[in-house]
Amino acid sequence: MAEKSRRLVYSTDPEPETQAASAEATPRNPAAPYPTRQQGKPVRVQLERKGRGGKSVSVITGVLSPAHGRQALLKLLKNKLGTGGALKDDNVEIQGDHRDKIVELLKELGYQAKKAGG
Repeated sequence: MAEKSRRLVYSTDPEPETQAASAEATPRNPAAPYPTRQQGKPVRVQLERKGRGGKSVSVITGVLSPAHGRQALLKLLKNKLGTGGALKDDNVEIQGDHRDKIVELLKELGYQAKKAGG
């Protein structure tokens, strides 16, 4: 009789429905391109030096992701390249001349990336 009067207050075991739902839905990488937006539009990686006190910055233009997607891409690139960076005017800026490495990383993520400029 004592067992029937007990009620579960808290459990760390996941619900059976939750396990099935989480197994079917694979999490999407937030830094990956949005296929509906980025379809057929290349992302350009160029080098800028003007107005920066002689410092070089690799600028990635044409990323058609929401703000949180661009932020995730920035974080991923900063971690992989071991350098600083920022988001400015819908462009991703990475400190230093890392154009070749950035193009490779973007292609791995699924972007159609091109090196622009000289």
